[in-house]
Amino acid sequence: MARDSAIAPGSFDEILTWLNSDREVAGDQYVQLRHDLVKIFRWNRCGDPEGLTDEVFDRVLRKVHELRQTFTGDPRLFFYGVARNLIKEESKRLRGHISLDDMDLAANAPAGEHNNTRLMREECLDLCLQKIGRNKRELILDYYAKEKQAKIDHRAEVARRLGISVEALRVRVYRIRSTLEECINSCLDAKR
Repeated sequence: MARDSAIAPGSFDEILTWLNSDREVAGDQYVQLRHDLVKIFRWNRCGDPEGLTDEVFDRVLRKVHELRQTFTGDPRLFFYGVARNLIKEESKRLRGHISLDDMDLAANAPAGEHNNTRLMREECLDLCLQKIGRNKRELILDYYAKEKQAKIDHRAEVARRLGISVEALRVRVYRIRSTLEECINSCLDAKR
C-alpha cells in the first residue's frame, strides 16, 4: 500500500472530537473502535489486522477535517466503510499472488532452486535491513523477536521504553515493514 505522510498536525485530536465532544468518552470510543476493527480484519482472515487497523486510521486522519464538515451520522460507520474497502483491496492483492503454502516447491522446482529462492530472499532482506538505518532496523527486529504471550509483553515493554503507546509502536513498525517489503520486492525483481 502506498503511504501518504500528509497527515495534518492535530488530526488525531480532531478524530477524538469527531467521535465525541467529551474527551474521556471519545477516548473510550477510540479504543473500542480499534478493538472492533482488529476483530473485523481477523474475521475476514486478513494477514495483519493491527496494521490494517492502523491504515484505516491513517486514511481517516488525512481526511478528518473535511469529514467532520460533510459526513452525517455515526463517525464509526465511516471507519467501518474504510475497513470494508481495505478488505476488498487486500483480497484483490492476495488474488494476484500465488500462495507458497499451496505449492509443493520441492517437487516442481529443479534441485536447488527452492534453496536459491530462499537464499535470494534472505540476501534481499539483509540488504534492505542495512538500508533502513540502525534505529529502524533495531526496532523492527526487536518488535518481531518473541512469540505468543512473550511477544505481547515484549512489545508493551518496547513501547514503554520508547515513551509511546503500543498503537503508536504498531504504526511505526507497519511503516518500516512497508518500506522493507517494497525494498525486498525490488531487490528480488533485480535478481531475476
